[in-house]
Amino acid sequence: MPKLAVVASAIGLVLLSAAAPAQAADKTLTVAYTCSGGPFSNTTLSVPIVVPDTASGSFEAKWAIPALTLRTAPTATTQVQVNGKLAVTGGTHADLSKTGASVTPGTTAVPAGQVTSTVQITAATGGQVTIKPSTETGSLKLALAVTPTDVTTCTTTGTESVTVTVGQDGGGGTGDVVDYTCTPTSGAPQTVRIRTALTLPAANPKVGEQFTIGWKGTYESGAELEAPNGLPTTGLKMYAYASISGLTGLTSATGVGELSGVAVGQPIALPASVDMKTTSGRAGTATVKPASVNFGPRPTEPLIECEPTSPGSLKTYTLTIGDGSASPSASATPTKTAVVTVTPTEDDSEEPRRSITPREGVATGAGGDAGPDGRMFVLAGSALVLAAGAGGLLLRRRAHPLR
Repeated sequence: MPKLAVVASAIGLVLLSAAAPAQAADKTLTVAYTCSGGPFSNTTLSVPIVVPDTASGSFEAKWAIPALTLRTAPTATTQVQVNGKLAVTGGTHADLSKTGASVTPGTTAVPAGQVTSTVQITAATGGQVTIKPSTETGSLKLALAVTPTDVTTCTTTGTESVTVTVGQDGGGGTGDVVDYTCTPTSGAPQTVRIRTALTLPAANPKVGEQFTIGWKGTYESGAELEAPNGLPTTGLKMYAYASISGLTGLTSATGVGELSGVAVGQPIALPASVDMKTTSGRAGTATVKPASVNFGPRPTEPLIECEPTSPGSLKTYTLTIGDGSASPSASATPTKTAVVTVTPTEDDSEEPRRSITPREGVATGAGGDAGPDGRMFVLAGSALVLAAGAGGLLLRRRAHPLR
């Protein structure tokens, strides 16, 4: 390669490196455990736990479980069951309870695997969430899914920590992971994880005014909802719900999204977005959070019902309903309609209100109801005119006698 080309390439790399925006890196908390008992022969483990540098609402802690060794080779395919705890300040940690790497029958070697747990943020924007290993006995437990009571117990005395900075909530950004238990009418229940974002109205809705709460959701990898046997592959819809509390009479919002490409045994693709609608009859402040997600041809015929596993730990949104002026105008219009409706009833007191205009005609006068006939006045007038004319002729003759 010519020297000039080499120099140009080097300059280009430097420029690209300088122009590349700085990205926040994940942080890793590496925990050293001492283990004993159970199906695994490992006496020490080093487990990296990865968390983001900044987050809002909630975030995932990713546990990298290293390769393990079994004391006895299993006779059937199974998975590693992982239970774990963390000590968190500025948030709450949902204890880890997941299945990880697959275990092959006839071998004692178990590959490394990753499992995730969720931290719900309680610290204010700009604050920090501190994550430390839990020093409880058995803060990490390992077992085989087929024999969950035979447990390898791991404990740490580590005091190291990492911090996550609480960023600004974008109101409908990437969202927070919601764990669902999905129960179909046919087939076994499924554990599904959907990263869900709700978008509230930009302006505060008013009393009596319908408003929309936007729903967007994407599956977490490996935790998709699969179409069970017997599920129709056409005419299927997804019904999203939001839970609303704090205002009497306002409990939920509901929306529907169309589904396509459904195939038995394959993940059901979620709609790009769903508009959930509702109306409040009272002013005030309410709390909104994700709720059920159902699948079926109609809202009253769910074929798969998905309920949040831990609804109390979900991120909440604040909704404000403003005072409205709908009540006075709403009462005026029905009043007029009521008068028109009751006019045809047989009521003597309403008799003078009847129209005497001929049907399918124009107003031609009151006819016989008006009093004396007007023709009498016409005849009398005509007689007076004739009499006046005759009198005038008579006077003219007297003034000019015949010669």
